[in-house]
Amino acid sequence: MDDTDVHPLLFAYMERREDLLRYFRVRLRSEEAAEDLVQDIYLKIVDRRDEAIDNPTAYLYRLGTNLMLDRIKVRRRAEARDAQWHGAHVSDVGGAQIAEEAPADEAAAAKLQLSRILEAVKALPPAAQEAFRLHKLEGLSHSETAAAMGVSRSSIEKYMMASLRLIVAKVGRWP
Repeated sequence: MDDTDVHPLLFAYMERREDLLRYFRVRLRSEEAAEDLVQDIYLKIVDRRDEAIDNPTAYLYRLGTNLMLDRIKVRRRAEARDAQWHGAHVSDVGGAQIAEEAPADEAAAAKLQLSRILEAVKALPPAAQEAFRLHKLEGLSHSETAAAMGVSRSSIEKYMMASLRLIVAKVGRWP
């Protein structure tokens, strides 16, 4: 295969590949990023063999510059999105950064634990279920739960003790 068999754009790429690497290495300040970019240039032009390009070298540099600018825009958008998320979900406490959300594995485990607890509660008598719902899930005190249900505080305490015993027996320790 001689030079006349190669499309002018591919020929210009092969001839200028090292120059393209040097050019983008300086602009990107990274050998790896320049290599990736020059490889992307090749991938873009390999399918354009049937297109006529007046100045293949200038086309390669323009294509590379456009790809570089696109990458910079994508990176900046991702950094802005990450910074916005970080500002909304992370607190600085005594110099340590604390995420305000549980890690995904902990959240999934907690969800599973809650569904097991709720399933165990379904085995309770209706009054005990109601006491559990009001006290543990809605956050009412024993006195408030007793008033809402029209029973004594002592009854609520007994319902809660029975609920917790059943939960521990069926699910394991209470969180």
